[in-house]
Amino acid sequence: MKLENLRRGQSFRIISIPDDIVRAQAIRFGLAEGEIAVCEEIIPAGPIVIKKNRQEIVLGRGLAKSIQVELI
Repeated sequence: MKLENLRRGQSFRIISIPDDIVRAQAIRFGLAEGEIAVCEEIIPAGPIVIKKNRQEIVLGRGLAKSIQVELI
């Protein structure tokens, strides 16, 4: 499942980030493979807001399309 397909309130774990450029961008946000987070908000035709620990991170749809996750 891709990160862009999550629904509000779902908890997830990042399984893989296949693209090196996307992986570098995700690491800047503090996201890496194995991280657990919660989908806080999905803005229609806009970014996705996730929460990891007490930090809210806003990811664009292009980045979210490239991140593979699993529900927990």
